[in-house]
Amino acid sequence: MGSLLRATATRTGTLVREGRDAVRARPRRAASILVGAALVGTIAPAALRSHGAPQPAPSTSESAAAAAPKVPTAPEPKPLQPPAPLAGLDLHSIAMDDNGAVASAASGRVARLTLEPKLQLFVNKLLAKHKLPQAAVVMIEPSTGKILAYASRDQSGSTKDLNVDAFAPSASVFKVVTGAALVQVAGVSPDLKTCYSGGEQKIMPSDLKEDPKKDNWCATLGQAMGRSINTVFARLAAKKLSGPDLHAIATQMGYGAPIPFDVPVAVSKIELPNDTLGFARTAAGFWNTTLSPLHGAMLAATIANDGVTMRPYVVTEVLDGTSVIYKAAGPTQLRKAIEPATANAVEKMMAETVAQGTSYKAFHDGKGKAFLPGIEVAGKTGTLNNPSPLKLYTWFVGFAPIKNPKVAIAALVVNDPVWKVKANVLAREALQAYFAQGGAPGVQMPIVE
Repeated sequence: MGSLLRATATRTGTLVREGRDAVRARPRRAASILVGAALVGTIAPAALRSHGAPQPAPSTSESAAAAAPKVPTAPEPKPLQPPAPLAGLDLHSIAMDDNGAVASAASGRVARLTLEPKLQLFVNKLLAKHKLPQAAVVMIEPSTGKILAYASRDQSGSTKDLNVDAFAPSASVFKVVTGAALVQVAGVSPDLKTCYSGGEQKIMPSDLKEDPKKDNWCATLGQAMGRSINTVFARLAAKKLSGPDLHAIATQMGYGAPIPFDVPVAVSKIELPNDTLGFARTAAGFWNTTLSPLHGAMLAATIANDGVTMRPYVVTEVLDGTSVIYKAAGPTQLRKAIEPATANAVEKMMAETVAQGTSYKAFHDGKGKAFLPGIEVAGKTGTLNNPSPLKLYTWFVGFAPIKNPKVAIAALVVNDPVWKVKANVLAREALQAYFAQGGAPGVQMPIVE
């Protein structure tokens, strides 16, 4: 089991350039030298006369010299500091050369990237093909944190990097966090069955109360993850978790915490209401949390990597001319987010999403044939509408294969009221490309031309 040049455009942000950009004028030292000489001529005789008989009053010239003000000596100007190696890294303009993916950095430097060239080219074409208002895809190697593909697109023409911007609500992706808390803190099994009614579009106070006369549907926690059943998560969270319990697991999984990366990453927000209804709604994925695509991929990678979060990295080295001035440290563990047993339980629940849940249709054709034959995929969808302005946010975070995971992915799509494609289809096409390029039997390369 387990944030250059422009040939392929991705939309991202940049670091602020560091270092001094101005040099002070050199102080005028001649005046201080002349005054210093005059002072020496005055002070030295006085010192010699201090042990002898009274001496005549100093001359007018001596008095003038003694009264002359001292000129302070300005400090030497500090030399210009070169920018930090990753300063100015521009992931908005990624290009390919003979050695792979590259991006520009400050002062004409060039950063070599971890991206898989063919996969990166495909993902860029994929986003362009669908002409989505806003979309982003991040693919990570779970065991190392190495970024394999990194692309975002905004039809408005904005160059903002959506991959490191936590502007979108987490929606039901937050059920991954709640599920981990229920397993690790409350000891809930993925096989625990809960009967329920209502809660498909919203959670009301009555939805939190058990009512044998109305609760005609039942589902295990795993099935509730796969089908994204809000009432099951809301009831279990309200009954078995406290605010500090859920907040602690969320923090361990990256919410409200800085994410170290090669470009700045916005912090994913979390606000847990104190009232029971508000808390239950949040636990089920209704507002109060935000997520960046990079963080979404990290969530999936953490589950795939036995609960260990690796530091994501996209730069392998930075060149200043022909000199290598920076080399990445390589795979680095960021934290042990959850216990391995917890990660295994959440993985089991996420497998339901593709096997028979909210992404079954996205990963199977009309006859039920898998687009990724022989490759089990674990995932979690998220869907939420923003009423003003009206936007439809859809997410897919996941990884594959379930046994010995090779890739974790997050896909975000922000659609207008009339939507074109959802994030789970985008994610499936990107995963198809990854495995087809790797020679997986029976996996067809999607057409994006």
